Formats: sequence, C-alpha cells, structure tokens
Amino acid sequence: MSEGTSSSAPQDVEDLEDLFENAPCGYLSADPAGRITKANQTFMVWTGYRRDQLVGRRFQDLLNIAGKIYYETHFAPLLRMQGFFNEVALDLVSASGSPLPMLVNAVERRDGDGRVRFTRVTVFNASDRRRYERELLEARRAAEKANAELHELNLTLEARIEEAVQDRMKAEEALRQAQKMEAVGQLTGGIAHDFNNLLAGITGSLELLRTRVAQGRIGELERYIIAAQGASKRAATLTHRLLAFSRRQALHPRPTDINRLVAGMEDLIRRTMGPNVVVEVVAAGGLWTTLVDTNQFENALLNLCINARDAMPNGGKLTIETGNRWLDERAAQDRDLPAGQYASLCVSDTGSGMPPEVIERAFDPFFTTKPIGQGTGLGLSTIYGFVRQSSGQVRIYSELGQGTTMCLYLPRHLGAAEAAEVTEIARRTEAPRAEQGETVLVVDDEPTVRMLVTEVLEELGYTAIEAAAGPAALKVLQSNARIHLLVTDVGLPGGMNGRQLAEAGRAVRPGLKVLFITGYAENAVINHGHLEPGMHMLTKPFAMDTLASRIRGLIRG
Repeated sequence: MSEGTSSSAPQDVEDLEDLFENAPCGYLSADPAGRITKANQTFMVWTGYRRDQLVGRRFQDLLNIAGKIYYETHFAPLLRMQGFFNEVALDLVSASGSPLPMLVNAVERRDGDGRVRFTRVTVFNASDRRRYERELLEARRAAEKANAELHELNLTLEARIEEAVQDRMKAEEALRQAQKMEAVGQLTGGIAHDFNNLLAGITGSLELLRTRVAQGRIGELERYIIAAQGASKRAATLTHRLLAFSRRQALHPRPTDINRLVAGMEDLIRRTMGPNVVVEVVAAGGLWTTLVDTNQFENALLNLCINARDAMPNGGKLTIETGNRWLDERAAQDRDLPAGQYASLCVSDTGSGMPPEVIERAFDPFFTTKPIGQGTGLGLSTIYGFVRQSSGQVRIYSELGQGTTMCLYLPRHLGAAEAAEVTEIARRTEAPRAEQGETVLVVDDEPTVRMLVTEVLEELGYTAIEAAAGPAALKVLQSNARIHLLVTDVGLPGGMNGRQLAEAGRAVRPGLKVLFITGYAENAVINHGHLEPGMHMLTKPFAMDTLASRIRGLIRG
C-alpha cells in the first residue's frame, strides 16, 4: 500500500502542475504582502512577461493608472474585509506596453488562526470574453429572428395551404370543364349524325307518301308509313337513351325482385346470345328487394348481355349472377356509394377484355370500340345514367384477354316485391271507348300535339278541352266544369310549368288525376325523377292507342 502511494504521489503533483500551467485562464499567487510568487504559463503568454519579470512584483503594479487607483481604493480593502473579490474589469499593461482588458477576481487563503497564507488571483482575457458574449448575443438574436419567422410562418401556413388548395380546385374545375366541353362536342356530333339519318327516313317517307297520294298510287302507301313509323320509333329510343344518360328521365320505380326479372328474360337472352355462347344464371337465394324501374332494368340487362356477346365473336361463356352486398365504409367509398345494403347484378364474359384507357371512357356518350355503323355508343352511358338516378352504381372489372364483369349495385328496399305486371304490349289491345260525360283537359303549347291528342280522345268518345298554357288551364280547373283527368306537358309557357299547374289544380280539386306527357322530364319539376301518387308519366313520342289505354286506366282506376 505504502509503495503504491509513494509511486503515485509524484504523478498527481505533475498532473496538478500541468493543470495550473495550461488552464484556459491566467493564475497568479501572491504572498500576504501582495507580491507575486507564482504565475502560470497562460498568463505569461497573454501578457508577454517572463516569470522572472513577474515574481516579486505586486499585481497592481501591472495595471494602468486608472486600474491601479481602483485596485488601491476598492479592490484591496474589500478583499481584506471579506476575503474575496468578484469579477471586475481592469486594464493590464503588457510587456510591450499595450493595454490588455482583463476580468479579475481574487480570493484569500487563510490558515487555522485566520492569518493570510496567500492570495489567488484569477484573470480572464476580456477580449475573448467580450467576443464570446458578442457572438452569443448575435446567436441569440439570430435565434429570436428565426423564432419570429417561424411564428409568422405558422400564422400564415393555414392561409397558404388554403390558397394552394383553392388553386388546385380551380385547376381541377378547369380540367373538368374542358372534359365537359369535349363530351358536349362528342354528344352533339353523335346526336346530329344519328338524328340526321332518322330524319332522312321520316321526311323522305312523307315526301314519297304525298307524291304517291297525288299520283293516285294508294296501294304503295303502306310501306312508306311503316318506314316513317320505324324511323320515328328509333328516334324515340335515342331520346330515351339520352335522357337516361343525362339522368333526367322520369322513372317509375317499384319494389322489385331482380331474380324474377332475370328469370323472365332468360329465354330471350339465350336466343340473343346464339349457339356459340354458353349462358349460366346464378340467382342468389333470399335476394333483397330493390326499388327500380323494371323496364329500364330489363333494358340495362339486355344491353350488358349484347355487349358481352360482341366481346366474344368466337363464342364463350356468359354468366349472370345476383347477390346481396353489405358494403362497409371502405367498400362503399371504393364504389362511390353510401355504406349500406345493396342488391347486385353482375354480367361476366370470357371475351377480349378492356384496357384501362377504354374502361376510363366506357361510360362517355357516343364512345364505342365497335366499327362505324355497329353501335351508337350510348348503351353503357344509358345504363350508367339509369343506375345513378336509381341511387346505385356501376363498376367495370376487366383485364385484357381475361374477360369483363359489369356489376350493378342497387340499394336494398325494405319491403316485399310487387307482383309481376302485365307488359305494355299485352295491354295494347283495341283502344277502349269512353263513357258518356267523361272529360279530359289537354294542356300543351305545341298545337300539333294538342290537335292529335284531342282528335284521338274525341274519336274514342271523350270530351276534350284544350289549353295552350298553364294560366288558361288553371282557369278551367277553377271553374265548375267537370274534369276527370288533366293531361299536361311539363314544360309550359306563361310562367307556370306542368308540375305547378298540377299542384294548383289539386288545391281546388283534391284527388285530381294527372298524366304528364313530355319529351323532357326535368327532375326538378317531376320531384327528382319520382312521381307522387295519382300522377303518371307518358314520354313523347307515344302511340295513340297507348295514350288511350293509359287515360282509360287512370279514369277507371
């Protein structure tokens, strides 16, 4: 133990000596009389004095005149009184005679009897300290400036984000408008092409009809009449498709079992597909009821099947599948639908499939991949419009060479499906005659339409009252005239449309039955595409026997 202690003591002394000599501040030791006995290397480097020039001198003798006076009058007396002196700024004269600003503090070391053994003086280079303080102050100011800028950034960040979002929304809206204009151009071009063809058939047939009548060749009239009627029916079908695409057709939804509709069309679909296409129907058990226009649904199903057949020119397999779908928030969001319960109809084929760019445009009006003359390009857009107006959605799942699946999602209706109704064709028997005294008020701003409807009604024995505008018709309804049915167009002049006329008429004649006849059913007028009880819709153009049957059913119903 003693050997270890004796060997380590010189090392400890050496370490302490090195620490004293090379400290980052100057150290001086003075005897009780105030004369320097020791100075470290740091102090000598700062001041330029050698050790022999310092030892024996008083510390105050190294100061300039002002510093010496301050030392004698303040520093030394206070040091004797309290035994220490805190940091004070003094100017020391270096060996070269130049002033050196210093920061000095001192402390007395005493023995057990209270006598001063020596005084330790610590000296800091004030130039270094001031530079450090200046740099510290500059750093503090820079930090404060950065904090202020950050605070300002935080205050304006929300506004700038909102501005950026608004700019992006404006850009997206501009893009949508450009896409709409492109779609409008395609739409008008397609309409003009198709209607020009149809009008050529109608006008040409009428001209030849007039020519043959003038020539007395009555036996040739029938084929021209048939040609004109055929073109007219195709024009009506085109307008109905356009209304479905624009989601402005008036629907007649009823609680429906989709399985029943599919089963009723299965034979027609199999015949339409031909011998090279295998048809499989997979009907889900306990399928939920949905609220849908059955005629539009059947048209949509037939369109999907025909598209599938065209995608399989060499034959293949067509699968029609129904199912119940409970869509959670995520699944519903993927389909752009509210979460909830839906009945689905999926039509799948094993055909050529669609590339992504075709899927993206599949619902555009007049877009088709078929050769010219083999499709109008309205099929899928019509289906899309009908399903969206029914609060549902259509989705395409397809891969090139792997086939295509088209799925319709329709909201569940909490109620039983209605019994199957007799089709319109089955109802078209001989136009029924009116009973004595039955009166129909006919309102339409088109004189030709009023004339045709009135003549048909009078031939069937009805009393017909005509009006060209809503206000005139309302005066009739407010009179004592006996009116069994109001037949009115939707779009009327005079500041009162057909819906407003019907409501005003029901105000004075509760329970008044109304039949709207229109070529353009504006959703806002016809209660967002749905009719109130006692109100019915017949879309122009229509067969006159259909009009008579509908009127008879409403009056007798």
